[in-house]
Amino acid sequence: MDSTKKTAHLYARAGFGLRFADLQAAQHLTVKQTTDGLFKASDGVVPLKVVATNSNYKDADDALTKKMFLQQQRQLQKDLNIAWITQMSKGNAQLREKMTLFWHNHFACRTQNPWYAQQLNNLHREHALGNFRTMLLQVSQTPAMLQFLNNQQNKKGHPNENFARELMELFTIGRGNYTEQDIKESARAFTGWGFNNNGEFVERNFLHDAGPKTFMGKTGNFTGADIIDTLLQKKETARFICSKLYKYLVNDTPDAAHVNTMADVFYNGNYEITPVLKLIFTADWFYEDKNIGNLIKSPVDFIVGLNRQFYVDYKNPDVLLQFQRTLGQVLFNPPNVAGWPGGKSWIDSSSLMYRIKIPSTVLNDGVIDFAGKTDPEDEAALAAMPNINARKDVNTPAQSQPNWDEFLAAIPHGTTKAAIAQLLLATPLSNDLMQMMNKATNTKAMAIELVSTPEYQLC
Repeated sequence: MDSTKKTAHLYARAGFGLRFADLQAAQHLTVKQTTDGLFKASDGVVPLKVVATNSNYKDADDALTKKMFLQQQRQLQKDLNIAWITQMSKGNAQLREKMTLFWHNHFACRTQNPWYAQQLNNLHREHALGNFRTMLLQVSQTPAMLQFLNNQQNKKGHPNENFARELMELFTIGRGNYTEQDIKESARAFTGWGFNNNGEFVERNFLHDAGPKTFMGKTGNFTGADIIDTLLQKKETARFICSKLYKYLVNDTPDAAHVNTMADVFYNGNYEITPVLKLIFTADWFYEDKNIGNLIKSPVDFIVGLNRQFYVDYKNPDVLLQFQRTLGQVLFNPPNVAGWPGGKSWIDSSSLMYRIKIPSTVLNDGVIDFAGKTDPEDEAALAAMPNINARKDVNTPAQSQPNWDEFLAAIPHGTTKAAIAQLLLATPLSNDLMQMMNKATNTKAMAIELVSTPEYQLC
């Protein structure tokens, strides 16, 4: 396999796609050196700072004030969403953002409080390449998660099992590796975990069940942190997390031997995330043909990749929310605690049609018809946007500005059409694609046609 194909594959999985500028920087580097460069670019943490304070509508003394407060909260949620899409699209720390997106789905959570949502997202970002135990404990203590999984109501004598169940089933050890009794006993250990009116974690000792608990064959006066440590002592937890990482970064069908190798590194390294990722990105099997161009891009991967590769700005950034809704992945709004299922579920006849239409719309500053895809609240928001009349059919101008000068200037003189296609598409070039490329009158027209194909949906 040539080095360009390897570099493109690495950037597709460890980031959001390769640009010609990236390729020029990496063309004389080994896979290990390119991988190290991606980690170095992600050394720093740039938190989202959209929401300045935590506010509470309980302070509102009348219905109108409460309504205005809730509208403001919804706007902050939208601003937060767009800020993250923009950071993924423009920032240099794409490996950190790609892994923040992974943890965002692993610890899937919904909250109407934008301060809580921002706090949780920044926590994922801070620890995205760090230590899983540290992240798991801190996530478990965020008001977003405590509220979403009802642990605020988890009290001595009336334990709420929701958080304890999802902690095991989705966050750590996986289904089949615990009993209903383990759920009941561990729920008691988390009694009293909650947050105060300032959104700060508190252990309310007067609500905590201090009696002995039997969990996974051990008996003691366990706390929530003890339960987490017991789960991490089980090798099944490392295997469960590594299986999800494999599906996210390598192949929808996990290879047991490769997952076990990853789990050994993860478990023996005290759940440090970076060594596992470096193992994946430098392994020969990662670059096997069966693992290239085999994953369907998530909607966010697709949108961000397009933005990055063509340096797109939006005069009307709200259209980014419309893209997410239409394609089935709205950041900060997973369908449930299990997150987005991913894989083939990303594509149906409707979403594929939009996926193929969106690139030419964005790259030609066109209008896209979102008819039938909005709820009443969205229509109200759209009607309030500048330059959009209150039409019932939501024909939304993308108002996008790709930087074609920057895109074209980065392509070395003499680069063949096939080489350009190889950078944009992960799959081998079919005869139909070759014919389409040969008919293209210029590089810009060819690039738009290439990213408007079903093949561009794969990475």
